[in-house]
Amino acid sequence: MYDIIGDIHGCYDELLALLTKLGYGQMMADPICHPDDRQVIFVGDLADRGPNSPGVLKTAMEMVNTKNALAVLGNHDDKLRRWLKGNKIKINNGLDTTIKQLEENKKLPKSCSRRVDLRKLEKFLELIPTQLLLDDNKLSISHAGLKEQYHGVQNKKTRSKALYGEVTGERDDDGYPIRRDWASKYSGDRTVVHGHVAGEEVRVKNNVYNVDTSCVYGGKLTALRYPEMEIVSVPAKHKYWGK
Repeated sequence: MYDIIGDIHGCYDELLALLTKLGYGQMMADPICHPDDRQVIFVGDLADRGPNSPGVLKTAMEMVNTKNALAVLGNHDDKLRRWLKGNKIKINNGLDTTIKQLEENKKLPKSCSRRVDLRKLEKFLELIPTQLLLDDNKLSISHAGLKEQYHGVQNKKTRSKALYGEVTGERDDDGYPIRRDWASKYSGDRTVVHGHVAGEEVRVKNNVYNVDTSCVYGGKLTALRYPEMEIVSVPAKHKYWGK
């Protein structure tokens, strides 16, 4: 049984509120776990843009390391991973916010429970897969969602599609890539759950669920409970990013 949580983007307070609503007990508990042995699945984009990416990253790391959660890599997480490795990348689109927060976090005493070990964070991001097949292959999880032909396939092309999605090559008025609506033609039996494309509500098309409900933009943070297919949300406390 899983609780699949959409793009968090550093919205730590909302994450704790959602975990509480889902029944994951006291947030000060170590480890954070569910009494019914449910697991969280993070669909990626843990960091950037929001007010507390270190808090979100540390919570996700601890839950994954204690086997109370699984995660797939998002494009923002991958960019943070490359920055931690020392790669030359553009510091934009919210990564600058995360770097500033991590620099402040480094000033905390090593004994502080809120302090993030950057070496452990880099290793954590290196080990996160770009897709998961669960429940006897009945459930596909990736950040941007994958067509059935890419499920379980591990190569450079599939990795790119899992992180960034299907695009037309064109851009909208805000400069963002225009994405192909492949879900409208999806006919597979396998349930696909993803995030990446922000919307006001969970979008359901042909057994494809998009659970990014725009928390960092002032919307809400949402979990899809599987196999119940129940939607559980908490409202954003603020609009942290966007016009």
